[in-house]
Amino acid sequence: MKHAVLAALVLGGLSSGIAFAAGSLKAEQSIEINAKADDVWATSSNFGDLGAWHPAATKTEIVEGTNNQVGAVRVITLPDGGKLKEKLEAYDAKKHTYSYTILEGVLPVSNYHSTYTVHAIGANKTKVTWKGTFNAAGASNADAVKTINGVYKGGLDNLKKISEAK
Repeated sequence: MKHAVLAALVLGGLSSGIAFAAGSLKAEQSIEINAKADDVWATSSNFGDLGAWHPAATKTEIVEGTNNQVGAVRVITLPDGGKLKEKLEAYDAKKHTYSYTILEGVLPVSNYHSTYTVHAIGANKTKVTWKGTFNAAGASNADAVKTINGVYKGGLDNLKKISEAK
């Protein structure tokens, strides 16, 4: 739990937006970025380098499979040394989307599945959406949702900062 709280704080704080459906918890964050979708995707599409845009990933390593190929497994190291092991379940470079699951890690969730999508909403404007479904594990439902929303918000806020500075 210590790692989960630290991860949430490091990843941009806690956010609201709790939703419950069919026994599963949901989290979703979106952001609009003043940059071309292809450029935002180029910055954020490397499954093997989450640290290129997410401030809480101090190291990302592909430990199984081939990067950006379905079945690839990455290990993400957080600033406090906590780790997440995630598997790429779908990857579509043309549609600017990928999905992954958490196999193990320090976040207070189980049965976690997430989809990350970059979508052009104008010539120089992009909407990025990061959403997931999961069950709480070792935390209340509300705390699990707040933690995951914090992970998403921290990453998306930093992606906007990086993308708009180019």
